[in-house]
Amino acid sequence: MKPAEEYILNQQEPFKSILMHLQILIESTFPEVELKFKWKIPFYYLNNKPFCYLNASKKKGYVDVVFWVSAHLTQYNEFLISENRKVVKSLRYFNLEAINEEILLTVLAEAFEKKEAGFYKKK
Repeated sequence: MKPAEEYILNQQEPFKSILMHLQILIESTFPEVELKFKWKIPFYYLNNKPFCYLNASKKKGYVDVVFWVSAHLTQYNEFLISENRKVVKSLRYFNLEAINEEILLTVLAEAFEKKEAGFYKKK
């Protein structure tokens, strides 16, 4: 078993269910992604470049889907959280029912379209 998958399966609820659902949505929508274990969290790569990562914050009680090219995202920005971060933004879920698949898949699709844009937005 891959370390990232083991990380997901070893989480307590509700984190485990949220992470598994996100994993299924991401991998079924983008079969070309590669799940790695970087910086002690599940990290998705496309063509050896970071795409997004999953971060379970047990202390604060949520799971974030963090987008690597978030500086370039334009859709559903009102749902993207940048709290205490300089560049990356995320969609945050406190429970499984909070996952709006339409919003998630739209933001993922835009991140996929802009995967070559880079981490920072050049002025």
